Amino acid sequence: MLFQGTGVALVTPFKKDETIDFDALTRITDHCIAGRADYLVVMGTTGEAATLSGEENAQVVRHVARQAAGKIPVVAGIGGNDTAKTVETIRHTDFSGISGILSVAPYYNRPSQAGLVAHFKAIAAQSPVPVILYNIPGRTGVNMTPETVLTLARETDNIVAVKEASGMLPQMMEIIRGRPEGFAVISGDDALTLPLIAVGGNGVISVAANAYPQYMSALVREALNHNMAQAQAVHYRMLALFEALSADGNPAGIKAALHLLGLAENVLRLPLVPASRATCEKLRANAL
Repeated sequence: MLFQGTGVALVTPFKKDETIDFDALTRITDHCIAGRADYLVVMGTTGEAATLSGEENAQVVRHVARQAAGKIPVVAGIGGNDTAKTVETIRHTDFSGISGILSVAPYYNRPSQAGLVAHFKAIAAQSPVPVILYNIPGRTGVNMTPETVLTLARETDNIVAVKEASGMLPQMMEIIRGRPEGFAVISGDDALTLPLIAVGGNGVISVAANAYPQYMSALVREALNHNMAQAQAVHYRMLALFEALSADGNPAGIKAALHLLGLAENVLRLPLVPASRATCEKLRANAL
């Protein structure tokens, strides 16, 4: 099955002047590979893709693909709320070293479920690599129902997975129950990774794994191997950390954690701001 295990939702590190810090990006990429992550996801929510220019986006993807070449697959975030523009972006993207795309449900304009199906079918028809759907209604304003996800899974050849960040475990179970063979259901929430795998899910695209890849990969590996006692031990060891990472939103928490580890500056682009002092103290107190 494609995209099983631990994917890392990579941050985009910035220097103090808010330009991209490619040296830090190399450090984080190497750190994730050394920590036994299974694949990397670039230019998603955690990567602050919304505040990067098209050229910056391409530079980050190319840099990670070069650094990871021959070691670990790379997935590129390509999505938006304008179907024609998204399809055009795919058409002009260099997919060298890219194993798949993560495509978020259209935000703001709140399409119907029929609109979501048409949108993603257009993306799938253009994409030369497999597509992971990304359902995150808290950010997009629209929830992809299980019926919609299953329709896309059954009626397209290259939509191979969904990253589920709705927080609704019953919805995820409905997708798992009805999915075709080979279709992956991936957690978009670190804290729900273990419960989702327990009911048949296939792993996580993790925020925490930027800083702690060895722990997240161990949690997922043990759970997928049905070693639940071992997986539970890691899960509960990390639970307070998951809570601290999300306290001030994503990626504020994980950038603070990376700074504490000496891997990157604690810099975000507006409208996002760094995590509060209280959150930083919680991260320090729960560091692994």
